[in-house]
Amino acid sequence: MSATAPITQDLLTIPRKSEEGARPNLIGMTRDQLRAALIEAGTPEKQARMRAGQIWQWLYVRGVQDFDEMTNLAKPYRALLSEAFDIARPEIVTRQISEDGTRKYLLRIAGGHEVEAVYIPEEDRGTLCISSQVGCTLTCSFCHTGTQKLVRNLTAAEIVGQILVARDDLGEWPKAGERPSDRRLVSNIVLMGMGEPLYNLDNVRDAMQIAMDNEGISLSRRRITLSTSGVVPEIARAGAEIGCLLAVSFHATTDEVRDRLVPINKKWNIETLLQALRDYPRLSNSERITFEYVMLKDVNDSDADARRLVKLIAGIPAKINLIPFNPWPGAPYERSDWDRIEAFAEIVNKAGYASPVRTPRGEDIMAACGQLKSATERARKSRAQIAAETGAA
Repeated sequence: MSATAPITQDLLTIPRKSEEGARPNLIGMTRDQLRAALIEAGTPEKQARMRAGQIWQWLYVRGVQDFDEMTNLAKPYRALLSEAFDIARPEIVTRQISEDGTRKYLLRIAGGHEVEAVYIPEEDRGTLCISSQVGCTLTCSFCHTGTQKLVRNLTAAEIVGQILVARDDLGEWPKAGERPSDRRLVSNIVLMGMGEPLYNLDNVRDAMQIAMDNEGISLSRRRITLSTSGVVPEIARAGAEIGCLLAVSFHATTDEVRDRLVPINKKWNIETLLQALRDYPRLSNSERITFEYVMLKDVNDSDADARRLVKLIAGIPAKINLIPFNPWPGAPYERSDWDRIEAFAEIVNKAGYASPVRTPRGEDIMAACGQLKSATERARKSRAQIAAETGAA
């Protein structure tokens, strides 16, 4: 959202306080929400846009965690801000570092709930996998996260806060007097952690708009990938309002098998999902859709499956990520044998699609794809309760 965007009543809605009696958190507010909050707290309206811009840079360029560090603001104004607002991040409960350098964070948020985020360092990039919900509603049978009941949606502050926490831990913020480095430790974001992002689209959108803002964290939209299991009605909206890359948890080539692996398929089947993907805004050879395909032994890994897959996606600019199943305690599936994975990949490659086999990362700390699950579990709540807790519409 640009700083000059017209202000509507919806945009001026200031996010609800995270807990009863808590001060509003400036982290996670859009620029217009931040300006409105400052005016409400006593900032003269003529100064509010400038003050919002200054605070924005302190939060998202410098990563400050204390209003006293905002040294280009007068001390009385800093005191006003400190009295009226918080700039709170999720709290790191545990940090585990894998033998391969992957970092898994267990983060505590408002209400004592916990979510996980994972940082994966590579030679040419650093990818942060973030969560959008506490738990999940989708009950995908191969996914550990799907065995945890949904507690609630994350707020925009809690989503963008995961990025800030990772940058804190990695020491990525510039020191006083330094210019931000051109080399990024957190260079890519994937919304592939706990939860279904398209069931929390408003908060995901606001958080990603903050991440993409050129005067803040400044990540390119092409460095952000949103993964969905196939919430068809929200796919086009995500493309229009976020404009990031899209990944789809596909995992099967027949409705019979996908119904079992990804139960949301019973609501929006393969044909319906593929049509929504063909209509996705920005779809092109340079901005392909990623089909995620977990390799499950004797379930979805046959040559016939590979041939059906390339036939199904014909005409869609795409790549296919083949994901060796990452086991977890009590999992009902086994990982496909490597020769089977390679044979599957060869068929897909010969059809003209890139089909990299994802190297499992962080398996020793249960940080690999499909293994995330917070240490706490809560009772399932209704959508009305979830919306009430987060202030979502």
